[in-house]
Amino acid sequence: MNTEYDWITTPITAGLLRGALDLERTAHGLLPHRLPARARAQCADAQLAMAESQPSGVRLALRTRATAVELDTLPTKRHYVGAPPRPDGVYDLLVDGRLAARGSVAGGSTLTVDMATGTTGHRTGPVGTLRFTGLPGTVKDVEIWLPHNETTELVALRTDAPVEPVPDRGRRVWLHHGSSISHGSDADGPSTTWPALAASLAGVDLINLGLGGGALLDPFTARAVRDPPADLISLKIGINLVNTDLMRLRAFTPAVHGFLDTIREGRPTTPLLVVSPLHCPIHEDTPGPSLPDLTALGAGRLRFRAAGDPAARASGGLTLAVVRDELARIVRQRAAEDPHLHHLDGRALYGEADYAELPLPDELHPDAGTHRRIGERFAALAFAAEGPFGAAQPSRKGSI
Repeated sequence: MNTEYDWITTPITAGLLRGALDLERTAHGLLPHRLPARARAQCADAQLAMAESQPSGVRLALRTRATAVELDTLPTKRHYVGAPPRPDGVYDLLVDGRLAARGSVAGGSTLTVDMATGTTGHRTGPVGTLRFTGLPGTVKDVEIWLPHNETTELVALRTDAPVEPVPDRGRRVWLHHGSSISHGSDADGPSTTWPALAASLAGVDLINLGLGGGALLDPFTARAVRDPPADLISLKIGINLVNTDLMRLRAFTPAVHGFLDTIREGRPTTPLLVVSPLHCPIHEDTPGPSLPDLTALGAGRLRFRAAGDPAARASGGLTLAVVRDELARIVRQRAAEDPHLHHLDGRALYGEADYAELPLPDELHPDAGTHRRIGERFAALAFAAEGPFGAAQPSRKGSI
């Protein structure tokens, strides 16, 4: 620990955190979760457990005069056998809403994933320290956004001046659920995932339930979307259902209705936006599953391919084109009785022309520049005055 400053240690409590739905006390400190304990108890899927414990959108929010901040954490790094080492997770420091610095915590625990065999291994490592200095000595709002793609246990918070929770600023709360693309995939930092960018542009507070590999219309996820206080809800549905080859069209349609029904049980008039999949060439007309390209993996590159049979569409196999058409139909049907339900074609956020300019590096996930484009377009479409999340929203229904 740095002894240059007269440190004040402040217990990390729920009052200092934004974006987490649950906090678990561990042997080291606090582990933020993005699904509540009851939901986690209903699914033993290791991929979902990893994704929901990665704190995308979770941030410490402090009001303070401190010029220096230290945060002890225990990160869990991922290592994919045969692939290049992943960079350390990024922490973003925002001062009065503006990105002021970035940092990482070295070391920590390691989760090893063999994509060829599906096996994993875990090695426990040491706690590390993140340090930001040179902050202005005036009263300010400081946010530390935790790495969106690295499970992070919070151990200790130190500052050189007292801190208090940021008071309620009266901003609307936007809860978004989606796949790894919404989770953050290959964004360059936690405050620059597309949902975080859109929230910043729109001036709303984000709860990000983007779950890498986990947007599968699970009933427990629908309840997790329904139950937190939120003024606006969006659901990005489709890519995970295709790339896991989880269900056929016969199951998909009632599952979407059931997901929406569950949300409406608790949020009958909350503006609710259903977003269909972005453009993704490998699955536009080819069902899943998505599998790692072992040839590329052998060359040290992570790349995916569609392993399904296009002929399966005749028996209800899901492709992105099929999903888009069905989601649009479902929303049109329900919007006749639900004026607060809306639809957005995901290709308005990232379409065929965008792929030609900004291709998906691994054929599934957008890079940092593409996250920025998606976030800017979502903010412009969804939060416009006449958009589903805009001031005139109650008078609108249907698609944008």
